[in-house]
Amino acid sequence: MKTRLFPVAVAVGMLMGAAVPIVAHHSFAAEFDRDKPIKVKGVITKLEWMNPHIWLYLDVKDESGKVTNWGFSGGPPGLLTRRGVRKENLAAGKVIVVSGFRAKDGSNNGSASSVTFEDGTNALTASSEDVVAR
Repeated sequence: MKTRLFPVAVAVGMLMGAAVPIVAHHSFAAEFDRDKPIKVKGVITKLEWMNPHIWLYLDVKDESGKVTNWGFSGGPPGLLTRRGVRKENLAAGKVIVVSGFRAKDGSNNGSASSVTFEDGTNALTASSEDVVAR
């Protein structure tokens, strides 16, 4: 009886594995435009501290006073932690300046190369495969 159930269990496991959505990891060049550097100042509204890359969201006020929410992809949490960037450093409500590159689709998204905190300290947030804004 046990030997008959094994092939069925393997088949069910394979089917379940195929049903799980695959999260794709794209290169910098696939999503962001190295010819469109951006630098914005805003208030952190949300942080998604998870692999493969963190996402940081901030409210940015333009010259007219209109507030727009921007999203920035950063490096993986492990890499950022080794560089001294901790989740607590990027808490909601903090004012930061993000330098990076705009998304190719023109949306309010970008790849964060660096974050400058109010005290002037700078943290490199790009992953090693990403382009760094100068």
